[in-house]
Amino acid sequence: MPLWTQALFWGTLAGAALVLGAAISWKWTIPPKIVSSIMAFGAGVLISALAFDLVDEAREGGGLWPTVGGFLAGAVVYVSANALLARRGAKHRKRSGGMQSTEADTPGSGSAIALGALLDGIPESVVLGLGLLSGGAVSPTVLAAVFISNVPEGLSSAAGMKKSGRSAGYVFGVWVGIALMSGMAALLGYLTMENAPGELVAFITAIAAGAILAMLADTMIPEAFEEHHFLTGLIAALGFLAAFIISSYGG
Repeated sequence: MPLWTQALFWGTLAGAALVLGAAISWKWTIPPKIVSSIMAFGAGVLISALAFDLVDEAREGGGLWPTVGGFLAGAVVYVSANALLARRGAKHRKRSGGMQSTEADTPGSGSAIALGALLDGIPESVVLGLGLLSGGAVSPTVLAAVFISNVPEGLSSAAGMKKSGRSAGYVFGVWVGIALMSGMAALLGYLTMENAPGELVAFITAIAAGAILAMLADTMIPEAFEEHHFLTGLIAALGFLAAFIISSYGG
């Protein structure tokens, strides 16, 4: 299979985990503690992938300073965009309780939530495409991290959307659209950087990594902490170790 096709496939597959989570949440009522447990575990997996795959790979491929600059740029851009969307009604887009804004509460919040979901998912997909540039195959750790974290994101956010009165058409339209755009983001990440110098690839990879870490701190971890409090750290640590083991055997 050509590498560009792999980028499209793996990016779409990772994004499809959002649809899977949303479908489970729409069909069944999942106890909030289970959702938050999976959310905490997924956050730990993503943190491990950032530390042992994305940032380290960027530094080895392009040097320290492109990695540092890209990481900071990604975090700043994500936090700025997230703050703007929060003012438009997307602040609690990953929350499973009745905290999400409705159109009656905040006109335009539906669009803001959809854009927020896209903002959360694109950096993860881009790094899947970029990962094909160095090894010729998608990183199993990064793929597992994105997929595992996307399932609870779909679970939690769709539950919140349902409680706030969003229709099934809106909910699944958002997540199917994000899944398709995730595939396109992975494809574009591969195609646009295919012949780029190592420093630029490192910079873009680090931008995505910085955005992912900021997303974890701003959205996933607060939702996980809301239900479990003291157990959140332990569950996240287990996720971190699981990804570390996958990375060790994969590497």
